[in-house]
Amino acid sequence: MNPLKKLASQTLVYGLSSILGRFLNYLLVPLYTYSFSTGEYGVVSEFYAYSGFFAVLLVFGLETGFFRFSQQQENREDVYSTALGVVAILNVLFVALIVLFASPLSTALRYPENKEYFYWFAAILAFDSVAAIPFAKLRAQNKALHFAGIKLTETGITVLLNIFFIVVCRKAYEQNTGSFLASFYNPAIGVGYIFISNVIASAVKIALLLPMLLNVKSVLNRELLGKMLRYSAPMVIIGFAGIINEMLDRMILKYLLPFDNETNMQQLGIYGACYKLAVLMTLFIQAFRYAAEPFFFAQAKNDSSRKVYADVMKYFVVVCVLVFLFVMLYLPWWQLFIGSEFRVGLKVVPVLLLANLFLGMYVNLSVWYKLTDNTMLGARVSVAGALLTIALNVALIPTMGYMGSAWATLACYAAMAAVSYVLGQKYFPVPYEVNRIMGYMLLGVALWLLHEMLNKMVFAVIPFWMSGTLMLFAYTAIVFTLEKKNFFSRTVSEKE
Repeated sequence: MNPLKKLASQTLVYGLSSILGRFLNYLLVPLYTYSFSTGEYGVVSEFYAYSGFFAVLLVFGLETGFFRFSQQQENREDVYSTALGVVAILNVLFVALIVLFASPLSTALRYPENKEYFYWFAAILAFDSVAAIPFAKLRAQNKALHFAGIKLTETGITVLLNIFFIVVCRKAYEQNTGSFLASFYNPAIGVGYIFISNVIASAVKIALLLPMLLNVKSVLNRELLGKMLRYSAPMVIIGFAGIINEMLDRMILKYLLPFDNETNMQQLGIYGACYKLAVLMTLFIQAFRYAAEPFFFAQAKNDSSRKVYADVMKYFVVVCVLVFLFVMLYLPWWQLFIGSEFRVGLKVVPVLLLANLFLGMYVNLSVWYKLTDNTMLGARVSVAGALLTIALNVALIPTMGYMGSAWATLACYAAMAAVSYVLGQKYFPVPYEVNRIMGYMLLGVALWLLHEMLNKMVFAVIPFWMSGTLMLFAYTAIVFTLEKKNFFSRTVSEKE
């Protein structure tokens, strides 16, 4: 099969599971934002931001390390058992530490009466981290359907439990009927039911993965472990830096905003909800990343691999710009997914969409340090991006509020993509079509701005979606016109 078609098919399967799964989770956003206040939703945004950091630490880069060292078939089981063993030990220690220090942690983070949040998140993180290694094995074995089935099961349970607790049981409690369902709801727990639902769903996921978790060798390969840790340790730095770029804003907003704590939490809730409107871009990038990592390693052996990487980048950007337009041109519809009191923050959406587009480009560009085993230099790029994120958030949040966080995210990812491109051309040159890629991005932004202008000046009397559809058609037609020669020539060569 043509490598691009193979990547596309794998991305489609992972994408369907990710998109469907995330879409089901996305449907919970209106449930949360219509059921809880901006301040209460701020709690959810903050805790899931913290969880991102620990998710990186508790897998310790061994997911990527597994792909790197399992290329030789005879070595694959040793690699799997060693990676899984280390991750399991790390997570047992982590849960024990959280249980011991839950009280001081809850006080330090301003949740002195809710230390149970920390117990629940410790369980979620441990389950998810241990599951990462068998999921990596499924990806390496191209068992995308098996992977997707477990992911969708977890998501379905999460959604159903949220509806059960927050809608069904809450209604029974508020009606004061004394029914059996009412006994499952305690108003003091509130947003905690979101966390409880996640714990149960993650536990079910572990149960479904038990055959892969139990069918391993009982000892670690110490020689292999040393090699894997040397390769994977920089990936932890890269992962931490990535989480700083992605999550730091929601962690520090309540400390840097110049208001009282209650108002700061409300602002955090607004920002967190509007961040969700960039979900389609995030979904596509996540699906692409699931498929791309094993794909990039597999293609490295082929003579035409660099041309393939260049084509992947170009068509990746084409789709990302399409996603950007699909969200921004129909934003009046998308905004209905969040409560009306959250919509004051919609101005962050285009900035965050573009930021995620640059993040996706960086994921493509990161192929150079993974294939050349230059992970430490890749880590330096990520650390530099994280430092830029910290500096910009500290500088901009006090004066610009959460809008400063959005601009900081965009600036960071754009800078990281640029630096990674320059270093990649030095250590692992790939013939990326830079002018065309940038042209497609500028075209997408220009069409969106034209849509906004026309709706205010000319098309005010007709529905917004008509001009939006016109712009979407214009983008598709231009891209097809420019790319049809390459597409048809590739199709002919495949038949020959």
